[in-house]
This record gives sequence, structure tokens and C-alpha cells, in this order.
Amino acid sequence: MVVVVSLTGAAGSQLDSKKLQMGVGVRILMVEDDAILAQFVSRRLQTDGLEVEIASDSAEGRRLLGARSYELVILDLGLETSGGMETLHQVRATKPSLLTLILSGSAAVEERIRCLEAGADDFMTKPFSVAELSARIRALFRRINGPTKAVLKVEDLELDRIERTVRRGGYSIDLSHKEFALLDFLMQHPLQPVSRNVIVEQAWKLSSDSMTNVVDVYINYLRKKIDSGFDRPLIHTIRGVGYQLGG
Repeated sequence: MVVVVSLTGAAGSQLDSKKLQMGVGVRILMVEDDAILAQFVSRRLQTDGLEVEIASDSAEGRRLLGARSYELVILDLGLETSGGMETLHQVRATKPSLLTLILSGSAAVEERIRCLEAGADDFMTKPFSVAELSARIRALFRRINGPTKAVLKVEDLELDRIERTVRRGGYSIDLSHKEFALLDFLMQHPLQPVSRNVIVEQAWKLSSDSMTNVVDVYINYLRKKIDSGFDRPLIHTIRGVGYQLGG
């Protein structure tokens, strides 16, 4: 299995660096003919806030890669319809800026060298820990994005985009995927009023046509978790505009 991570564009510029750091809205294509393994890995990565699609063979994988945009592709080296190395070479030929992390059933040094020389950036052997795979993916994000800010702070509220943790006044706060994305967006724009439409489109990457009322629901969820029990509220309603964090 190969994990291909797209972090730069064709000219080498960063691609969706904020999204990659957050781990929110990162789209993954998993090309794997072992349905049980694919579903297991997919569910685990989705708990980290990653969006996962599954292709059962290399042909479907190539079709999806050509039709849609992904930040990460998981490719089984042992695909029956087409060898993993062949598919890796095809990906490298069409998307040369992609980063790769190899997962292989072979621990042979020769195969490790062959994969690295083909353009892989990291290598793991099967059986593997999905938790370690997730950690290595986050490490790739950190390495590619360099010194960009991973921890956001507004007053006594702190959000770690890599570890996906939130704390206020030293207390840990558990958030759902949508709540985390909403709070992250607000913390990127402290003291700035943002509209419901902007939140839907930029924080959740959805169409705002029928979703603006949902923002009010999730703002209330956040208020109960972020402001409840604290003397100073951080989330404010700006009449005629939307919401603001801090101030």
C-alpha cells in the first residue's frame, strides 16, 4: 500500500496548507482491493477529521484521480489488476509534486530502496498500526507546511490543529468534527465579524444555499462547550452580520 500526499501544486507552491494543518476537509482516495482493510483504515482516518473515498482497483483509482482533487491517496502495492509500483510510477508521471508514504508487506531493504528511489518519502511495513499511519501523515503535513502556525490562541482559549485538541483555562474540551472546523475558522479570524454564509463555505467547504441556519445550531453547541462556566464569553453575536470570536 502506498500513501500519496499532495501538498504542493505543479509549480511547487503550497496547496491548501491551512486545510492540511487542520486535518479538516483533507480528501483521501484509498485504492485497495481488500475491502475489510480499506473500511477499517477509512473509519480510523475519518475519526481524525479526514474525508476518505475508496476505489477497489487501480482503474477506478486512476479515474477518480483524474476527475477529482485529493490531498492524499492510499494505494495498495499488491493490487491484482495492476501492480502498485506501476501505479506509483503513473502517479509520479502525472502528479510529480505528490509526496508518498509506502506501506508494504515486504520488509526487504531492496524493496524499501526501490520504493524510495521511485519517489516515496517514507516507508512502513505490514502489519502496521493505523494510529502510527495517522501520526506519520500528520508529521508529513507538519514537515511540508514548515513553521506555519499549528496552535491558535485567543485569550485563554487554545486550539492545536495537529493534535486536534482544544483547551480553555487549562480544561480540555471535546468537539465534534464540525464544531472543531467552526472554532478553527473563528480563531483564524479573531475580533473579525464573519457571516453565516462565509462560515458554511470556508469553514465547512459546503454550499451556503440551505445551511445558514445550521450555523446558529453549531454556534450554540460551541457556546455551551467554550463559554459555559467561564466569566468572560468569547463567542459574540454581531447583529446583521454573524458571529465574532473575542473582543
